[in-house]
Amino acid sequence: MKQIHLYIFGIGNVGSTLINQVLQSHSFFKNKHNLDLKIIGLANSKRVLIDPNGITQKWKEDFSSISVVRESDSFYKVANLYDVTKIAIDATASKEVSQHYPELLDHNFNIITANKIANTLSQSFYDVIRTALKNKGLQFEYETNVGAGLPIINAVRDLYNSGEQLFAINGVFSGSLSYIFNRFSEENKPFSEIVIDALKDGYTEPDPREDLSGNDVARKLLVLAREAGLKLEFDDIEIDNLVIPSLRTASLNQFLDQVTLLDEVLQEKKDALASDQVLRHLGELDVVNGVLKVSLKAVPKSSPAGQLKGSDGFFEIYSESYASNPLVIKGAGAGREVTARGLLSDIIKVSKTCKEVLVAG
Repeated sequence: MKQIHLYIFGIGNVGSTLINQVLQSHSFFKNKHNLDLKIIGLANSKRVLIDPNGITQKWKEDFSSISVVRESDSFYKVANLYDVTKIAIDATASKEVSQHYPELLDHNFNIITANKIANTLSQSFYDVIRTALKNKGLQFEYETNVGAGLPIINAVRDLYNSGEQLFAINGVFSGSLSYIFNRFSEENKPFSEIVIDALKDGYTEPDPREDLSGNDVARKLLVLAREAGLKLEFDDIEIDNLVIPSLRTASLNQFLDQVTLLDEVLQEKKDALASDQVLRHLGELDVVNGVLKVSLKAVPKSSPAGQLKGSDGFFEIYSESYASNPLVIKGAGAGREVTARGLLSDIIKVSKTCKEVLVAG
């Protein structure tokens, strides 16, 4: 039996769903994969809960009652006591957490993340992580960086690693914005009301401006661009920001109080549509020329993007083998359940392929 110790950063929408998925499937993983997955540590921005025997179903109550103030080495002090495979899972959107990845690798943690920031900081930081991974023989998986549970990154990575020339990757990159604009196109509701619904239902980032600004889609484009071998920076991306200037630097609470200020501009865009058009938020990656664009566009209702429903994402990959008929990947591109399941899939992948540390059982 291979024992795996999990340390999870972030216990919000995605993190809490992942915790419950791991606990509910514990017996399945032991019987099917010979893996004993134990969640040893949980942390939010301020506090940490550690149980060497494994977090239980009453983790919420325990976190409320017996968690302690989080220190910079809270996880390390416990993890270093056990000679087992260790995986740090980042279910946050925190720049601070992502900046600690080199330190996590130095302490022999494999890393799995839904957080796109580490992969979209400077190229030099990106390279530091890859060098550390190679030197330490550790793994770093982040399929949920693009398309939640959809296998976009693996598809691009496999094509590139096989020597395939990639030409372009286009589509609706944000399940959050897909959900918002699909509803906005069909319903007679203010844009702001749909944004608040999306936030409450867990479709957007904790700060919806991360989606509405285009930054989230831009990061996804940059993740894929780097997987395709391009060396680019975030500032190289052309971004159509949907957040009006006066709300870009406001606090989150101020933004949510004044989000109705976005209604007039978006309604004008909707009113300008032809009868056979809808609004869709698109990402475009020209691999050949190294051009990345994020924009809101009017598209025909009959087009693949125009026919999307719910929070579906839609990706077209053009390459040597898929020059005239692109490789198309479509499906739920947002939501706590699919994102958490994508993280769990990466956990199993790393657990099964990492250097074995066997225990009796």
